[in-house]
Amino acid sequence: MRFLTCVGDATSIATHGGLPYHLLHAGLQAGFLDGGWSLQPQKLRARRILWNAARLLTCGEYGGYQYASSFLRALIRQEPRASSIHDEVISIFPLLPPDCPRRAGVSFYIDATLQQNFDDYGITRSVGRAMITEALARERQAYHDATRILCRSRAAARSVVGVYGIEPHKVHVVPGGANIIGDPGPSRYGPNNLPLTPVRLGFVGKDWQRKNLPFVLKIADVLKTRGIAVEVIAAGFSAEHGPRHPLLRSVGFIDKRHALNAFVDLLRSCHFTCLFSLAEAFGLSNRESLRLGVPVLASNVGGIPDTVPAGCGHLFSPDADAADVADIIEGYARDAGRYWRLRDAVGRRTHEFTWAATVERMQHIWAGSTAYRFRDEAAIHA
Repeated sequence: MRFLTCVGDATSIATHGGLPYHLLHAGLQAGFLDGGWSLQPQKLRARRILWNAARLLTCGEYGGYQYASSFLRALIRQEPRASSIHDEVISIFPLLPPDCPRRAGVSFYIDATLQQNFDDYGITRSVGRAMITEALARERQAYHDATRILCRSRAAARSVVGVYGIEPHKVHVVPGGANIIGDPGPSRYGPNNLPLTPVRLGFVGKDWQRKNLPFVLKIADVLKTRGIAVEVIAAGFSAEHGPRHPLLRSVGFIDKRHALNAFVDLLRSCHFTCLFSLAEAFGLSNRESLRLGVPVLASNVGGIPDTVPAGCGHLFSPDADAADVADIIEGYARDAGRYWRLRDAVGRRTHEFTWAATVERMQHIWAGSTAYRFRDEAAIHA
């Protein structure tokens, strides 16, 4: 049998933004997965306190319990099915399960390596140096022992191969899908009821600073100076904790578990969604926008390029300024027909951005396909 696991309950939509749940749901429907492990890290809080105290006394360091072997072994003991070494496991966390060689088969499905997370997300500020060194060593060994490593982006695959020294034939690139349950149905928006005046730029994300909402507001400012009406609609954070700007309308956090229709309608009411992150392992909001037929404007940063296929929007260099992006938007604002041709093209590809499509790729890989095997273009053209 084949099970999905993560640090948490893979069967709960509340775990890790719903990603394990949506992957599991699609995997079960396709007959690719047989279930998910239900792990409860919150039950180990007392152990965490004791572990941190012991680390402080013995190593002079504090933090990183989630990477500790003792934590992962205690966590996996909560799941009775985990005791069967004959079952195959697909893990979203690169250190789980903690004993890869003992199992029939372990594969990983990651958005980024730990090295990337440590480098890009400031995690080193809360994790001791010794723990980081130990975690990276165990991660490298886990990849060597694994049957295959699936990465949601080429950026992650480059790290697995180039930094960890893993053989490229074990590494595949399989972007994830949109965390939207079921078929959202046809959009009610079209040329007759969504005019390009004002241009509506959508933004989704709790961490609005890292995801660079201020840059989107600069784009809006440039458009306004050019005489183009524009509005930035932002979701994912409370208005009182976000920036203030006359062109910004904050709608707060929308819980897709209970208000999916409101979330779907919000994105579809935008002409573009924007993701100009300073660091981004993947970029789930891009997949959700494209699943709903909305083009994306984004930076060529981290894993973002694999979330926006050619013809589904525009990618910009990290060095691009707001005027560069405004130039593209202005072209559509002054030629509505061109915009709706782009939107129609995206709308015809919405199935590509579902978890069902992701699972279909996984099934091909398990059947022996090399179509999604990582190939480093830089090395090929060197």
